[in-house]
Amino acid sequence: MTTVAVIGLGIMGAPMAANLIKAGFDVVVYNRSPEKVEQLVEQGARGAGDVAEAVREADVVLTMLPDSADVEAVVLGEGGVLDSARPGALLVDASTIRPDVSVRLAEAARARGFRAVDAPVSGGEAGAVEGNLSIMVGGEREDVEAARPVLEAVGSTVVHVGPAGSGQTVKAANQLIVAGTIELVAEALVFLEAHGVDTEAAVKVLAGGLAGNRILDRKAANMIAREFTPGFRVDLHHKDLGIVTSAAREAGVAIPLGAQVAQLMGALRADGHGSLDHSALLLLVEQLSGRRTR
Repeated sequence: MTTVAVIGLGIMGAPMAANLIKAGFDVVVYNRSPEKVEQLVEQGARGAGDVAEAVREADVVLTMLPDSADVEAVVLGEGGVLDSARPGALLVDASTIRPDVSVRLAEAARARGFRAVDAPVSGGEAGAVEGNLSIMVGGEREDVEAARPVLEAVGSTVVHVGPAGSGQTVKAANQLIVAGTIELVAEALVFLEAHGVDTEAAVKVLAGGLAGNRILDRKAANMIAREFTPGFRVDLHHKDLGIVTSAAREAGVAIPLGAQVAQLMGALRADGHGSLDHSALLLLVEQLSGRRTR
C-alpha cells in the first residue's frame, strides 16, 4: 500500500485527503490546526504531530498550502520534507505558487535524491469534495506518471503540461480566466437586476448559449442570493493574480483586462472582504454602480 503524507488540510487539502483515504491509500496527515487532523483521523487517516513525523514513512508527500513562502518553509526548512522524508520519495505540490519557486524546489529536491512535480488544481471546494479536480502537472515525465495514481484519486483530468514550473504557469492562466469570467458574470447580473429582469431565468438561457461557462453553472445562483461562503477565498485569488501579473511582466506579455481584474480583486480585499468567496466581486460591481454603499 502506498503511503501518502498530506500536509495542509484547508478547504482543498482536507477533501483531497479524504478522497485518498477512500481510494485505499495509507494516508498520514498534518496541519497546523490539530482539529483538522482529528477530523481526517476519524475518516481513517493517521495523524502526525509535525512535518517530520508526517513524511518519515511516506512514498508520496502531497502539499496543499496557501503561498510560495509556506511551501518553501515546509519543503526546505529545518525538519521539513527534504530533511525528514526517505530518499527517493516523490514530492507533489498541489498548492498554487510562483512558477520560479516550483522550479527551485524541484532542483533542490533532485539535488538531495528526491523526485518532485508541481500539480496545482482547479475546480474549487466542490471539485475537491467530488474528486473531479482538473490537475495541471509540471515535471519529468516518469515522475508525473509515478504521481498519476495519487492524482487520479483526487482529480478527473490529469494532464502533463511540461517541465518543472509548467503546472504553475498553466494554473496562473487558469486563475486569470476564472477571475475575468467572475467579473463579467458579476457585471451581467448587476446589469440584469438594474433592468428588473428575472435573473434566474436569464442565467438559465445564458448558460445554454455561447455565454455558457462554469461560473454561471457553479456560482451564479449564490451570487444572485448574495451568498458568499468561501469555496475559494478572495485573499487567495488576490495572491494568485499577483503571481499572474508578475509572471506576465517578466515575460513581457500584456494582460490589460487581467491587470484590471487584479486591481478589482485587490480593491474588494481592501474593502474587508478577503474571507469571502471570490464571486463576491459582485459586491464591488454593485458599489461601483451606486447600488450598494458598502
